[in-house]
Amino acid sequence: MTKRGLLIVLSGPSGVGKGTVRAAIFSKGEQKFVYSISATTRKPRTGETDGVDYFFKTREEFEQMIQNKQLLEYAEYVGNYYGTPLEYVENTLATGKDVFLEIDVQGAIQVRELMPEGVFIFLTPPDLNELESRIVNRGTDSDEVIAKRMKTAREELELMKYYDYSVVNDTVDNAVQKIEAIIQTEHLRIIRNLDTIEELEEILDEE
Repeated sequence: MTKRGLLIVLSGPSGVGKGTVRAAIFSKGEQKFVYSISATTRKPRTGETDGVDYFFKTREEFEQMIQNKQLLEYAEYVGNYYGTPLEYVENTLATGKDVFLEIDVQGAIQVRELMPEGVFIFLTPPDLNELESRIVNRGTDSDEVIAKRMKTAREELELMKYYDYSVVNDTVDNAVQKIEAIIQTEHLRIIRNLDTIEELEEILDEE
């Protein structure tokens, strides 16, 4: 019997650096998990590729996915939908592979309700001034959107209590090391190794 894979959810406020940290983890080539690509209705940013960074959908296409219950989670954020395709996640976990989700806070809370066995990691900025600086320096948002993102970020930070771990993104390398340590630890938890324990008990009984 194949042991079910581990669902790893990385989340945090917009601008905290989730994408950068996730990319750094995957660039090392040492991970044994796969990245679940989110669907979104927002326009691609410079350098983003459909099917690699996101599945870019029209609003009509996304709402059809909602009606068909094809999403593990979804949220509307600053005028755009974001969501995680359900079938891909379930099929991958069933094969024994770990699935890594990088999603916003609203989405992570929905996933927690459906899959509480997952590992939920909240990425935080060193402080709110640093967060605002990162959002401004991206140069992709208007002043109005930046103000909305900062308001939302303050609300999202209050939801950290629903996560298993918090990691401060002071530097990308530090954040990556901590996240990798969390994943290693979770794989060693007794609750995730009950099949192995049962096998050992059977061997002892035979002796």
